Amino acid sequence: MDDRLKILSKRFLVFGAVSAGIGVGCGAFGAHGLKSILAPEMLGVFETGVRYQMYHAFGLLAVGLVALMRAPLQSRALEVAGWCFLVGTVLFSGSLYLLSLTGAGIFGVVTPFGGVAFLAGWGALTWSVARMV
Repeated sequence: MDDRLKILSKRFLVFGAVSAGIGVGCGAFGAHGLKSILAPEMLGVFETGVRYQMYHAFGLLAVGLVALMRAPLQSRALEVAGWCFLVGTVLFSGSLYLLSLTGAGIFGVVTPFGGVAFLAGWGALTWSVARMV
């Protein structure tokens, strides 16, 4: 395996593990710290952010693991997938966290951009895996 793939794999495995840890922490914070503070609908918004963060933490881990199996010349789509999952998590989950905690609807405008990044990430991961020999 060439150095670029090793770095790619390690980067997204670390990002995935950190994101999952943050997701667990946010989930616990929502369940224990916010349950009595937030209105039920805003708690639901927060929980949606946590859920999608966790889904895409696993997506990041998948990118890192698939990178271990890739040929060097076929890694670009895989890298795009990882960055899309990371950006999508920040935009989608981050905007939902901010919306639920502040009540400022402006943060909801950002959420769809995160969703598009998630879709692009899954598309890029699909493309990368479909090209595997």
